[in-house]
Amino acid sequence: MASIAHGRTPATTRPGGEAVATTETASAKAARYVLAGIRLALGWTFLWAFLDKTFGLGHETAEKAAWVNGGSPTEGFLSHAATGPFQGIYNDIAGQAWADWLFMLGLLGIGLALILGIGVRIAAVAGGLLLVLMWTAVLPPENNPFMDDHLIYAAVLAVLALTNAGNTLGFGSWWSRIVGKYTWLR
Repeated sequence: MASIAHGRTPATTRPGGEAVATTETASAKAARYVLAGIRLALGWTFLWAFLDKTFGLGHETAEKAAWVNGGSPTEGFLSHAATGPFQGIYNDIAGQAWADWLFMLGLLGIGLALILGIGVRIAAVAGGLLLVLMWTAVLPPENNPFMDDHLIYAAVLAVLALTNAGNTLGFGSWWSRIVGKYTWLR
């Protein structure tokens, strides 16, 4: 796992204590690139949601409902799609300016961090929290007693953070040198 976690060739130690470089296995290298691809795809998912809700690109958000045109990115989902035990709470915050700003800044920050490969750990925590909150808004899920894609994406974010997936096809290694001992910023 060292080759995945650090994105470089691991070293082994000979019995006399001498460090010897070993070659990264093909499967470890492939795993690094698969995780990087997943990171980029999930980053694009968050960034696309931000762009569509901001500018009303017509995929899920009509142009007239765009945030730049005075629409609320939280009102539709929280006031109409929320179900279950937390429905009242979500209905109450639907369309509130603070909720719109937090939601949109979260989508943008998480998306950019994942795409760039910097701050992946913070993005994973923020994204996991956002996804769990979205999961609680639709309890129980439509197709399963408790599991849905929000929880799966939250778990995937944890895997990306724990494996330093920002180091491959991203600026994670460079960012790690900048943040130094503050590893939680990676």
